[in-house]
Amino acid sequence: MSRNGQSAVFLPELIQPDRTIGARRFDFSRRVAVMAIINRTPDSFHDRGATFQLARAVEAAEQAVADGADWLDIGGMPFGRGPEIPVAEEIDRVAPVIEAARAKTDAVISVDTFRAEVAEAALAAGADVVNDTSGLKDPELAPVVAKTGAGLVVTHSLAGPRVEHPKPTYDDVVGEVAAFLRDRVAQALAAGVDPGNIVIDPGHDLNKNTYHSLEITRRLSEIAAIGYPLLVAVSNKDFIGEIEDRPQHDRLEGTLAVTAACVLQGARIVRVHDVRATVAAVRTIEAVLGFREPLAPRHNL
Repeated sequence: MSRNGQSAVFLPELIQPDRTIGARRFDFSRRVAVMAIINRTPDSFHDRGATFQLARAVEAAEQAVADGADWLDIGGMPFGRGPEIPVAEEIDRVAPVIEAARAKTDAVISVDTFRAEVAEAALAAGADVVNDTSGLKDPELAPVVAKTGAGLVVTHSLAGPRVEHPKPTYDDVVGEVAAFLRDRVAQALAAGVDPGNIVIDPGHDLNKNTYHSLEITRRLSEIAAIGYPLLVAVSNKDFIGEIEDRPQHDRLEGTLAVTAACVLQGARIVRVHDVRATVAAVRTIEAVLGFREPLAPRHNL
């Protein structure tokens, strides 16, 4: 861990912090990227199909960029319980959105999938990154990423998407998540994925209960210390709702608070539903950390 010279916050040394992802450049030692969630699914846990229609999904992608998103994460099958859809149907859901978004923006585009065939089709359609919430359960996924030179998000989960899992238990959730991520990163590297293309995600709430997700948040710096840019996906999740017993669509304040806590411990990509509010929050945190200058400093000057 190294101390940033302009703040009292201890931040991790990052593996290749200055990265070009697609057409955009990020210095993750001084920048937080806001990733907008675009779900082309009828049963996503938050929007419940609001962007399932192609036109609505494309419109949501355009609005997210207008609201300041650096990154669009496009998915065709939720992680949570429910029927697994055929590969061809998942491709039909994500590829047209990716193609339409790529024609209109240079923002980073990732595909939220754990299947190599879907990843390959999405990359061909214009995606830059594969966001795999399964932790490389498909052995063909990392080779596809390596072959195309794409980015890869390696996420901790025990069972993977759409799979029932018994009540999760851990002896030390943070230690076990960190060990898992190190192991799966090693697998990706062995498959030929460039270390400068790897991002890690501890998987808040994925096969974890509220106490597990809170412990991960409290000790997130231990996971950030692995050294790869750290993505957190906490937006409107159940552990945030359970803190104050808030319903699904009344969790923005809690989401922003947890997001801030994560950024202060090294998170450098935040995956969110509420783009405009999150952009304002993370740009403010960047200024507090000394990463950016205020846009309009006038008070008492």
